[in-house]
Amino acid sequence: MLLTIWSAAALAAAAPPSVPTVEVTARGETAPVATAQGDAADDPAIWRNPARPGESLIVGTDKKAGLYVYRLDGKVRDFAAAGRLNNVDLIDMGAAGVIVVASDRNDEAQAKLQVWRLDTAAAKLQPLGAVTGGAGEAYGVCLLRDAAGLTAFSVLKHGAIVQVRIVLDGAAPTGRIVRTMQLPTQTEGCVADPRTGTLYVGEEDRGIWAFDAREDRPAEATLVATVDRAHLFDDVEGLALMPVGRNGGWLIASSQGDNAYALFELPSMKPAGRFRVVAGRFGSTEETDGIAVMPGSFGKDYPAGLFVAQDGHNQPAPQNFKLVSWRDVLAALRKGRARR
Repeated sequence: MLLTIWSAAALAAAAPPSVPTVEVTARGETAPVATAQGDAADDPAIWRNPARPGESLIVGTDKKAGLYVYRLDGKVRDFAAAGRLNNVDLIDMGAAGVIVVASDRNDEAQAKLQVWRLDTAAAKLQPLGAVTGGAGEAYGVCLLRDAAGLTAFSVLKHGAIVQVRIVLDGAAPTGRIVRTMQLPTQTEGCVADPRTGTLYVGEEDRGIWAFDAREDRPAEATLVATVDRAHLFDDVEGLALMPVGRNGGWLIASSQGDNAYALFELPSMKPAGRFRVVAGRFGSTEETDGIAVMPGSFGKDYPAGLFVAQDGHNQPAPQNFKLVSWRDVLAALRKGRARR
């Protein structure tokens, strides 16, 4: 596989030596996960209710116990006891419903992808079955809907990205590996942009790579953002996409090493600001693993989009997920630029 690394000069020009970090506060939080000890909450996904935005849902993993469904008030509506589920994504498949897929690391030698249908009216998970996620320990997962159906990218801890075509037509889902890609070291976060057919994957100590997401294309990768300890700090953890228009918006990365979130302008991947969630009515976020973001109204507290981040501390309670208004993020970034 070809790995294309931007020149040192180009990367240095893209990332200024000192990048200001603005601050926002959360407007909500979920109930803590039930696992009281250690690192447990990990990754969220968002379903937006287009008819009643205030009744939207958040799905989140307890990577030692299973999968939660929360309302925007943070209360638990459902829990699937499925053991060691690390990352989660969901996607609206039309007549097939809202499909939720989580990376299953119960068997560290053989990754699985657990599949549910989300009953959005009842806020319940309906188990459908499991498909292969490739040979190795399951870590990240992200989904893409295209003309051929549903694709899952199963990101394995040792750096492999296994592209799986999932078919939902039968009594249980089936999965077929159609392509495998490889990065040099530990990977986890990923997100696919259906507008451009681009898959972004985070190599924790190195940066963010871009692949052509189409299964019939070569497994070539380009390093489009590097861990420079100015804009992006290791570990690179969760990735999320806030789309605007045909190919614009932002890619957001959890810059775990300094408890912040780095924005990159799309499609150029030019650094576009940083923010941090600090204590207010709700607590701050630290050592964030997974993140999710979605445009549109989610009610009065989130009128222009919702950002959700795992909180790796949340003392004295167990870990949980914090909810942030995307309008607050954009306002803080504008003020930060005005002060420069």
